[in-house]
Amino acid sequence: MSVTLTELVRRYDPGRPLEQACTIPAAWYLDPRMADLEQRTVFRRNWLAVAHVDAVREAGQFVTLGVGDEPLLVVRGRDGAVRGFHNVCRHHAAEVVREPVGRAAALKCPYHGWTYGLDGALRGTPEFDGVAGFERADHGLVPVTVETADPFVFVRLIDGGPTLNDHLGSLPELWRPLRVSELRFARRRTYDLDCNWKVFVDNYLDGGYHVPHIHGGLSGVLDYARYRIENGPRFCVQSSPIRPAGEAAETAAVRSGSTAYYFWLYPNFMINCYEGIMDTNLVLPQSVDRCRVIFDFYFGRSGPADEAVQDRSIAVADRIQQEDIDICASIQRGLRSSAYDVGRLSVRREAGEHLFHRLLHADLSAGLP
Repeated sequence: MSVTLTELVRRYDPGRPLEQACTIPAAWYLDPRMADLEQRTVFRRNWLAVAHVDAVREAGQFVTLGVGDEPLLVVRGRDGAVRGFHNVCRHHAAEVVREPVGRAAALKCPYHGWTYGLDGALRGTPEFDGVAGFERADHGLVPVTVETADPFVFVRLIDGGPTLNDHLGSLPELWRPLRVSELRFARRRTYDLDCNWKVFVDNYLDGGYHVPHIHGGLSGVLDYARYRIENGPRFCVQSSPIRPAGEAAETAAVRSGSTAYYFWLYPNFMINCYEGIMDTNLVLPQSVDRCRVIFDFYFGRSGPADEAVQDRSIAVADRIQQEDIDICASIQRGLRSSAYDVGRLSVRREAGEHLFHRLLHADLSAGLP
């Protein structure tokens, strides 16, 4: 007899304390019904980070991204307001804007030329005379809610629920002293992984547990014994003192300062901070066993002489990410095995993962019939 979706969600017990807890079941990473339920609950009901304010600082600047089956668009209007829309033409559903970032005077669908203003209003409908009962005012781009928490832009697809301030809690108070708003966007890397999006988040939230075994260079600069994990209501902060380079000189040259900080915000946004350097990771589900991770890199104001430093920093990040790509794909293969269902959690290291699983369970349970 097949397991119902309700039974599958209820197989996880969020009431167990960390020392007694298990991970979410393997089927949560494999069953397409879970991916559909996550789309309806986790990704449509929560605040989602979409961009740094630098990406939409001037009128006409836009960013696009796909969250599961939802193409989204955020754009700065001529009136200075930042607005968000479903990036779907009201004529025959083509994506209106295809580029991931850019600047435009108007938003023109490439399929039949329907044109929208930066405020989302429908402005142009070629060869549409004689259509009965059609009003342009009723066919603008469908909006989504947008708010900013300096220096990031967030969207929410469905009204209701906690405000952005409530969702973030005290997290901005923790990243602001690091002066992240003074850093400027430099480059982007996009990685496609052969794993469920939750595998990547689990890996990020294991409290550095995998670092000595997977990331040799990073392990050489982090003080693993003094690595800390602190949870908020909907976020986790991991931090580690940075120690003298030793044999990891290449990594230490671009991962300096006194402390490394790794912030995670439910459900899918990460902020990694070192002295004068920040990169953000946005994890986007593509299918039940595929996800996309967008890395945006930020540095202090720099001149041409600092380009080489940025190159070296991004090269280190790329190496670390490739190491994570390999292990995440291995985990996804292992989750399909009949030999595995759930695992236990390290009390010392995996409090962030425990929080993630409990928040997931709460959202999924709320979305059940």
